Amino acid sequence: MKNLFKTATIYILIALVILLLVDILSGGLSYNQLLNMSEKRNVIYSELINDINEGKVSRIILSYNNVSGQYKDGTKFDNVFVPSPDKFLDQIQPAIEAKQIEIVTKEPPQVPWWLSTFLPMLIFAGLMIFVWIFMLQQTQGGGSKIMSFTKSRAKTIQDLKKKVTFADVAGADEEKEELKEVIDFLKNPRKYIELGARIPKGILLVGPPGTGKTLLAKAVAGEAGVPFFSISGSDFVEMFVGVGAARVRDLFDQAKRNAPCVVFIDEIDAVGRHRGAGLGGGHDEREQTLNQLLVEMDGFGTNEGIIVMAATNRPDILDPALLRPGRFDRQIVVNVPDAKAREEILKVHARNKPLGPDVDLSQIAKITAGFTGADLENLLNEAALLAARKGKKQINMEEVQEAVAKVLMGPEKRSRVYTEKEKKLTAYHEAGHAIVRTMIPDAEPVHEVSIIPRGYAGGYTMYLPKEDKFYASKSDMMREIITLLGGRVAEKLVLEDVSTGASSDIKRATKIARDMVTKYGMSDKLGPMTFGTEQEEVFLGRDLALARNYSEEVAAEIDREIKSIIEEAYKKAEEILKQNIDKLHKVANALLEKEKLTGEEFRKLVFEDAQPQPA
Repeated sequence: MKNLFKTATIYILIALVILLLVDILSGGLSYNQLLNMSEKRNVIYSELINDINEGKVSRIILSYNNVSGQYKDGTKFDNVFVPSPDKFLDQIQPAIEAKQIEIVTKEPPQVPWWLSTFLPMLIFAGLMIFVWIFMLQQTQGGGSKIMSFTKSRAKTIQDLKKKVTFADVAGADEEKEELKEVIDFLKNPRKYIELGARIPKGILLVGPPGTGKTLLAKAVAGEAGVPFFSISGSDFVEMFVGVGAARVRDLFDQAKRNAPCVVFIDEIDAVGRHRGAGLGGGHDEREQTLNQLLVEMDGFGTNEGIIVMAATNRPDILDPALLRPGRFDRQIVVNVPDAKAREEILKVHARNKPLGPDVDLSQIAKITAGFTGADLENLLNEAALLAARKGKKQINMEEVQEAVAKVLMGPEKRSRVYTEKEKKLTAYHEAGHAIVRTMIPDAEPVHEVSIIPRGYAGGYTMYLPKEDKFYASKSDMMREIITLLGGRVAEKLVLEDVSTGASSDIKRATKIARDMVTKYGMSDKLGPMTFGTEQEEVFLGRDLALARNYSEEVAAEIDREIKSIIEEAYKKAEEILKQNIDKLHKVANALLEKEKLTGEEFRKLVFEDAQPQPA
């Protein structure tokens, strides 16, 4: 970019010099005029006429409608425009008759015939040379390389500013072991060849967004010690037909010249979607790119020593030909980390952050169930920003807990003004959630209750999971529904009215109940069956593609079962709150006073006559 700017500046200066020379040659400015510019005086037409008639001007040179001359004090003037030479002479007639002024008339300068003939040709030739030089520089590697759009845009390992190794990847021990085998093959291929082993040609990293798929690929690049080519799936897509396939060919040509090496394609679903999907049978250009990729990975050509890695969070939409053995032989699932893995990830991201003595990473790992590696990195970054905003030199547990709530539900909105009635309703609503959850056997303890608005919520109740759960039982789902309805029940019991504040709770409770009946076979009446098939329709999309494969009679039975589950949960929540109505009032009043209660403060209010439940 700097070279392009420098070149353009030089060309502009050359053009200005040429224009100046042309102007001089055509009579616009003489050499003597350029030398005497500082001695000249600026005069307007009306002032010049007065000065001539008053005898101040000694000599004038009239050249058609342009006047120049000299005053009696020696100063000169030039380029005074005269609308009409005849009228000008009439106006200065008194000075002419008194012989106070010398008048010289001069014909306007004529442009030489050769200049008028060859000047347009010279300018046109100069422009053509300028354009030719500019295009030549572009095609030979300067600027944006406009003529080389079919070349691969892959970055090599040398392009990465910060080298990432497996030491920077935490909480993915099994995934690292799988990838270490590939790295070992690249470094010591003889060991595997002697045993007749064939190393996987392709490795597909699959998992939800933010779980560290791209980070693992960067770590392979840092550990392998062989050329590593990185490219995004969208880099193959271009407005020109055939460019995608050409870039795939160029990428693998580079890889063959540098074998053994690793080629990494991020977000491969951009080019690897199932063929034949879409309006009119598919997108021909994208399918052509995919076909070329399939051929390069396992076709008639040999790509010995090239290992292709790819990452996606949508393996369900990839073409089956891409996933068969010989192309992507191995799929490595990079899932959401468990509590132990989250603690290890937090330690990695806390390396360059000054943590206070009260910060317990294991405690943070427990309260962040479901967080991915990217979420945890963002969590500590938000905590550091909060500490900096408060002018602190280190991050304390207070900032970390605030960051957890901020990441989950958004920043606090203390400026939002509530009426006393709305504030009271929110306090009883959140107290209802917290007490119902606490009184249900085997439920997670309450971590924090607040009536300070966050995001779209007027308040919130956070729970501290005792352990990570990979499966949800029927009793777990019923506990969740009862807890969700606790806020609506509290409003009805105390205020004898209900509000729209429970709309999100009711929506979530209904969805859980419907999934229990139609997806997980948890209905005693309907039995262990699933109802409805989830198919991704080409034109309707994922959300509208639930095909109904049951009768109207079964549909009515499903609705009755869902209603039965919701009513049972509502009665259970109502029973719990009626038995603990004094605790409900106590917690709600404390929330109205303090606006926020920690888990320990909440348990002291609820269990003041007994030992608090362990957090």
